[in-house]
Amino acid sequence: MGTIVYRIYQICVAAPILLALTILTALVTIGGSFIGNPSFWGYYPGKIWSRLICHVLLLPIQVNGHADIHRKTSYIFVANHQGAFDIFLIYGFLGRNFKWMMKKSLRSIPLVGKACQAAGHIFVDKSGPKKVQETIEQARHTLKDGMSLVVFPEGRRTFTGHMGDFKKGAFQLADELRLPVVPLSIDGSFEVLPRTGRFIRRHRMILTLHEPIFPQGQGHENIQNTRDKAHQVIQESLPAQYR
Repeated sequence: MGTIVYRIYQICVAAPILLALTILTALVTIGGSFIGNPSFWGYYPGKIWSRLICHVLLLPIQVNGHADIHRKTSYIFVANHQGAFDIFLIYGFLGRNFKWMMKKSLRSIPLVGKACQAAGHIFVDKSGPKKVQETIEQARHTLKDGMSLVVFPEGRRTFTGHMGDFKKGAFQLADELRLPVVPLSIDGSFEVLPRTGRFIRRHRMILTLHEPIFPQGQGHENIQNTRDKAHQVIQESLPAQYR
């Protein structure tokens, strides 16, 4: 499909479908979480929504899984943040029930913010030590019985495709809760829609699940070592131009 044809398809066909899907998914998530099990309603509607978005936009997807990822174990997944489509790739194709860790400002997005709140996703409030501790306690309550967490430790999408430094918050949480960290490599999302892009480009996206990193001790050294190893593992799996 040519670039011009694909752009017309985005505007005239895909955009109305995706808007309707987003509104429907948010309403189903809010209603389902209010009536019943937020663990179910906070994950499966979003998973289906993300898969449909990728399929409607004709985006090829490849997932490279790791055999040591067990369904009954809670993990903290950390991923590089290439672009907006990282969310759809992970939500749709990770294959694990999880909660997002996200900036509290996202709560203000109309309808979507309410859906995220109803689903039990964790909003990070860094306004003071008390708020940070409340975030940790919420995570402690949430991350059990196989429920996991997904974090973008760079904190924001890249401008160039290259990875930025990892903030230590996710690794502090893993250290505090004694949970394994699983690095996720995202490749291709930057080509689909970079931070400065206006139109989606049709390009394959690859999600790679790496070997879990288990705690080695506890405290500053464990946090630093886990952060450095996760960053290295993710970076080494990216194409040469983004390393």
